[in-house]
Amino acid sequence: MNHIRNFSIIAHIDHGKSTLADRMLEVTNTVEKRKMKAQVLDSMELERERGITIKMQPVRMKYSWNNESYVLNLIDTPGHIDFSYEVSRALKAVEGSILLIDATQGVQAQTLTTLNMARESGLTIIPVLSKIDSPLARIEEVKNEVITLLGCKEEDIILTSGKTGEGVDILLHEIIEKIPPPKGVVKNSDDFRALIFDFQYSNHRGVIVYLRVIEGSVKKTDKLIFKVANETFNALEVGVFSPEEVPVPSLNAGEIGYIVTGIKEPGIASVGDTVASLSDNLPPLSGYMTPSPVVWASIYPESQDDFVLLRQALSRLRLSDSSFSFEEESSGTLGRGFRCGFLGMLHLEIITERLRREFNLELIVTTPSITYEVFYKNGKTQMIYSPSFFPDDSLFQKVLEPWVDVKIITPSDKLGPIMQSLYEHEGVVGESETFGDNRTCINVEMPLRELMRNFFDKLKSISSGFASISYKIGGMREADVVRLDIVVAGEVVPAFSRVVSRRAVDSEAESAVEKLHSALPRQMFVTKIQGVALGRIISSRTLSAFSKDVTQHMYGGDITRKMKLREKQKKGKKKMKERGEVNIPHDVFIKMMKSE
Repeated sequence: MNHIRNFSIIAHIDHGKSTLADRMLEVTNTVEKRKMKAQVLDSMELERERGITIKMQPVRMKYSWNNESYVLNLIDTPGHIDFSYEVSRALKAVEGSILLIDATQGVQAQTLTTLNMARESGLTIIPVLSKIDSPLARIEEVKNEVITLLGCKEEDIILTSGKTGEGVDILLHEIIEKIPPPKGVVKNSDDFRALIFDFQYSNHRGVIVYLRVIEGSVKKTDKLIFKVANETFNALEVGVFSPEEVPVPSLNAGEIGYIVTGIKEPGIASVGDTVASLSDNLPPLSGYMTPSPVVWASIYPESQDDFVLLRQALSRLRLSDSSFSFEEESSGTLGRGFRCGFLGMLHLEIITERLRREFNLELIVTTPSITYEVFYKNGKTQMIYSPSFFPDDSLFQKVLEPWVDVKIITPSDKLGPIMQSLYEHEGVVGESETFGDNRTCINVEMPLRELMRNFFDKLKSISSGFASISYKIGGMREADVVRLDIVVAGEVVPAFSRVVSRRAVDSEAESAVEKLHSALPRQMFVTKIQGVALGRIISSRTLSAFSKDVTQHMYGGDITRKMKLREKQKKGKKKMKERGEVNIPHDVFIKMMKSE
């Protein structure tokens, strides 16, 4: 127990967490040199391709210092705000945290959020600067920012480079010296208790739970119980992460590892549940807060034949990512599908991309929206998750929508254009404070609807990439919003419906119609594309039809022969138009969902 150290790395996105973890694995000889590759702990193809961490990943390292052998359990966590739920779970399983700050960028908004989470968990914080080998590194300036932030001394800050490996040995010594060993008692297996912080699903071995052992020990064949789910099972295998799964004879108090349960039914294992021995009579350990989705989108299979496959795929993904939810719904135009809840726009993008790659599904994804609480004139109240179900303007008395508390850290010279953008997005600017040298931290309140309306991208663009943002959900406030429908050839397309601010409805209708006009392929008949809101057509464009010369094979003779053929073609096109079936390809839905 005294020779175990459990810790995580927390940082803003792209501050070098995975690279530093790579160097640690190298220094401790956990991964052989010949097997070493960049982002070792990012096992998902999508993570490696985008260079971001999506899933937290535990790994066990052995390290000798002062003639004593230590076990270091690291949990590598994501940095993007959409995956902060993954971070909160990792922090519950450890005693200390490395706060990693990029020496070229300094303290960012997400750094403050994750630091507060670590402090609330009572963790020991070790401040570390990364990328000190970069010619753009501002070491002294960033050191001052960290001292202001943590109230620590300059000598407490460790300088490292994930690229060259400089300072990694010193960091490992600091982890051993400063992070306390885990508390708990190594008793026999009758007193086993552990907290689940993650789980995976395997076709052959069922659910594999990732856990932190709090008390006692567990070995293969032990009879165990999920305390909350009240389900018993036998441990088919126990092991640790090195970084791949390695079976061990037993897992003891203070250790981080996995248990293969053999359970193949979904919904039994859950994050935050307690695994204990059958004889355990104590209440479950305190788990984690249940994540609340903030962004909703409906996902439909392009072919209704794939509906069952889509349900299976969503259930499978739910096993590896407990923070998204889904339930069945149906639409007259798109058929049967699922309404899914996500923690943010990147989370939505990652889940839909995984569905396409891992399960070879062709999908239609509706425009993302948020939850609205609608108070009707007849006294009824309803929660609306999908824009297509949002009532007409004349039916409701008032609407409430969620707001967010936003923190933006930006260079002071970029404040002007950022303030202008905040005004456009209905932001209410609160207090601001100077943060380090030539940087300002702004506190803003704004509707979640406006945060989703491309605000991230605009902020990065107007600040030349220097501003950073983090947010948390606030309360509900009254909203002045209406439903905007996109009508194609007289038919409303539910996937394109959206709820927009009344003051921006004209410009939103104009841009949506223009976008669809440029994305939609021409049909065999003239197609009208219209933006409809408040009971009137606000914007309209006409897509011209394919023109085919039906008389090209004819030459000579009477003109009436050609006129008859043209008349016949005209009747055919009219019949097509009456049926009004416009084929909207899958990539058009994707283009409409993506920002400009």
